[in-house]
Amino acid sequence: MFGRTILAVLALVCLVAAADFYKALGVHKSASDKDIRHAYKKLSKKYHPDKNKDPGAEEKFVEIAHAYEVLSDATKRQIYDRYGEEGLKAHEGGQSHQNPFDMFSNFFGGGFRAEQTRKGPSSLTEFELPLADMYGGASIDFALRKHVLCDHCRGTGAASDSDIHTCGGCNGAGVKLVKQQIFPGMFAQSQVTCNECAGRGKVIKRTCPHCNGNKVVEHTQELNLEITPGMPEGHEVVFEGEADESPDWEAGDVVIRVRSKKDKGSWRRKETSLYWRETIGIDEALLGFERNLTHLDGHIVPLARKGVTQPGFVQVVKGEGMPEFEKSAHGDLYVEYNVVLPLELSAQTRRKLMEAFYGTGGSHDEL
Repeated sequence: MFGRTILAVLALVCLVAAADFYKALGVHKSASDKDIRHAYKKLSKKYHPDKNKDPGAEEKFVEIAHAYEVLSDATKRQIYDRYGEEGLKAHEGGQSHQNPFDMFSNFFGGGFRAEQTRKGPSSLTEFELPLADMYGGASIDFALRKHVLCDHCRGTGAASDSDIHTCGGCNGAGVKLVKQQIFPGMFAQSQVTCNECAGRGKVIKRTCPHCNGNKVVEHTQELNLEITPGMPEGHEVVFEGEADESPDWEAGDVVIRVRSKKDKGSWRRKETSLYWRETIGIDEALLGFERNLTHLDGHIVPLARKGVTQPGFVQVVKGEGMPEFEKSAHGDLYVEYNVVLPLELSAQTRRKLMEAFYGTGGSHDEL
């Protein structure tokens, strides 16, 4: 019994340890190789010491690199999942880990080029949400179709590294010198893009079978949009580096512009103020009333009026408007009253009005 307890504790320790590398990359344990690669690409650029000068950024960069080194290797990942980090150390037999900066350089095909590489196009998408989500906040998962670098060729378009050769037409320069005769015996020399390699300086003998030499493949990326209570109309949420990938540029951003749907009901919004149109009968307009209004998040706002309520009268309810963005305060709620006149008075309404204006002894013929 005691032995089984020890084994159970050890297994739990291994599971906790196994979750650390996944946590470092911000992925689930069931993440695919593509998800792991995507997470490393995003986080390593974010925490690279050449770009991020915050304290602890370099330590985080090394942690991310170590996690990727393990999880991107099928054998190491399997051992890590089953036996944890201690089991992985036993398997490696004291071997040193790959230099995180060399790994980054190999992954991106050179040093840290974020400042030098041209940034690709960003995409802008309009999201219309129910006003209730803008009021109370929401977490929305959505899928994004985009191009990512081919996992097989890493964006080279070649079946293997040995299929990439220096262009013989320009000797790798990407350009050719062309002579043109201007006059008899006089020539002008100009530089043009090499037509054999399209200016790349390299030619591919055998294209990648996974992307057919296109260098990129289609991928569905799952993203999560967090709506903060009181988020302003037209507010833009930026997902950095989530646009189409290409070996020729650094991926641009995906920008989500958030707006509330036009409500066919009575709710309207203007910045932190909310507007509601409440319809009452003639008896309530003349005699007063008490009502309950169900707010956007379901809580009840009591409405009460004594005496006469004119058509179009606006009642202000303090603190029941929209939340102020990233603050704890709320705006105000404005309730406009719409008085509806009946086609004919019911006996009950007639009696209530008679009692209000003439007392119990009033004559029914007077109304």
